[in-house]
Amino acid sequence: QVPLAESGGGSVQAGGSLRLSCLASASGLTYSTLDMAWFRQAPGKEREGVGCLASSGRANWQDSVKGRFTISKDNAQRTLYLQMNSLEPEDTAMYYCAARVGDGWNCGIDSRQYNYWGRGTQVTVSS
Repeated sequence: QVPLAESGGGSVQAGGSLRLSCLASASGLTYSTLDMAWFRQAPGKEREGVGCLASSGRANWQDSVKGRFTISKDNAQRTLYLQMNSLEPEDTAMYYCAARVGDGWNCGIDSRQYNYWGRGTQVTVSS
């Protein structure tokens, strides 16, 4: 098990910024070997991948957030971050972090690839 806890959500106007955090509690897995990802789910829509950061340092993104969102990881603090800039109303959703044991190469943003999930943090962007 890798307990994950998101924080940092809130309400912001379009064009604003938020930084989400995801703390991974200690587990039997080495945090630095994990691939980490952010997903989101808006009301009435399916969960979609936002971006991921592999243990190798490689990252992948959903096209709609490229250039606006940045993902980073602090292995010492066991914390994953999602910096979201130029937020749009379409970014409104519950945001989840997820983890899996990495293959040491790359990561994807297909939710079926991830074993461990947080409970989410709400982001609301008003126009």
